[in-house]
Amino acid sequence: VQLQAFGGGLVQPGGSLRLSCAASGFTFSSSWMYWFRQAPGKGFEWVSSINTGTIGRYSNSVKGRFAISRDNTKNMVYLQMNNLKPEDTALYLCAKDMDGKIRGKGTQVTVSS
Repeated sequence: VQLQAFGGGLVQPGGSLRLSCAASGFTFSSSWMYWFRQAPGKGFEWVSSINTGTIGRYSNSVKGRFAISRDNTKNMVYLQMNNLKPEDTALYLCAKDMDGKIRGKGTQVTVSS
């Protein structure tokens, strides 16, 4: 299993970023996919998940601002992040299990003016 998240960066509060995650080594189209994040000094936090189709779920902290999607033809999952806040600053990782144990390297998102 290989999972590689990318697309992070430095953005001002109120800005947007789109994270991508490339998956390989398993049957992507049959797998729910998950985004987690970890901020310095904070625990590992579930952010969003998507079923094998188009139904996404979100933590209360990002609901209404983030949108998860996937492309089963490309083995990709995405996280569109809008109206970013400083508290969204974290390392974002994609995973193929609900505990986040099967995950790849993350991509850093820093929200700062």
